[in-house]
Amino acid sequence: MTYWLDLFTVETWQEFKAAGATTSGFRESRWGRVRKMKPGDLLLCYVVGLQRWIAVLKITGEPFYAAEPRIWESDAFPARVQVEVELELTPETAVPAIELLPEMPMFDKLDGTRGWGAFFMGSPAAWADADGKVVAEAVRAAIDHPVSRPIPKRALRKRVRTAEAPELGTVALPEAEDETEELPPGSAPASEHTEIQGLLARMGRLMGHKVFIARNDRSREWRGQPLASLPGVVDTLPTQFNDATNKVIELIDVLWLDDNAVAAAFEVERSTVIYSGLLRMSDLLVMQPNLDIPIFLVAPEDRRDRVIREVNRPSFKAMKTKKPLHKTCRFISFEALSDASVKYAEVLPHLQVSWLRNDLSESCEIDDA
Repeated sequence: MTYWLDLFTVETWQEFKAAGATTSGFRESRWGRVRKMKPGDLLLCYVVGLQRWIAVLKITGEPFYAAEPRIWESDAFPARVQVEVELELTPETAVPAIELLPEMPMFDKLDGTRGWGAFFMGSPAAWADADGKVVAEAVRAAIDHPVSRPIPKRALRKRVRTAEAPELGTVALPEAEDETEELPPGSAPASEHTEIQGLLARMGRLMGHKVFIARNDRSREWRGQPLASLPGVVDTLPTQFNDATNKVIELIDVLWLDDNAVAAAFEVERSTVIYSGLLRMSDLLVMQPNLDIPIFLVAPEDRRDRVIREVNRPSFKAMKTKKPLHKTCRFISFEALSDASVKYAEVLPHLQVSWLRNDLSESCEIDDA
């Protein structure tokens, strides 16, 4: 019997329950992992955003691939397994993950409570028995002695609200709380941000690019080494831009460089308000209207809708550039990037930026239809 991490949002958990709580699904790219699951294995259900353990599911049948019936609105999640609920809490009584860190061997090397979010960047993932048992017993204990906690706003996944604007087509309507970021105690978002920067630096180097890390992040450590000292990382920008442009792009989280040109730009959004990173990208496109490079916004899957909503603000859609922001930027989830860094490790030297654009990322455009 193997324990597996199974990630949900509040929304996808509710959809799972509404469909009868008998089928758990994962993205198409996870099919290779899902095929390794066996009847009797246990799924440890973690709600991202909420950052709590909500249930333990038992696999009751062999893995199968099917997009129908449609259970989740956000994705087909076609790599599936039949399950039955072994232990279950509500979102309010679910166990905060941070409370279990001291009991779980997998977190022994953490500096206090910093960086633990990096362990929840993709599912399914096989977990050691010692860690799985801690989670299962904590859920069981919470059933016997429930503690109700409010659900924070950040955990409630929001759909992109849109409206039609003259001459602009479909634009996104911002939420009232968009300009503030509510962060959970002990989540250490900067460490998760740095983890993604490190992955991008390593992937860029393997794909044959030089890498530039944002000036204000170069001293941050990734797996025991400053980002600035990672193989392939350089400290100079291309000379093709003027000083004003360089002052903007030197704060973009990660740049992949080819000779004297930018091959791709990445803005990693975790701890900061999304709007700040988009402004940097917007400034770059306004100052260099003929620039035609892939721009990627990298964020947790549960922030996808928020990212797309921001990109489609009227102020960005009205940009007088060769390509406005919503047609230039593409979204990559933390989970997809982490998974790809392992899955494609051996073939990265043979891949080009077009792979990220065509296969790993998704458009930020809202369908006018």
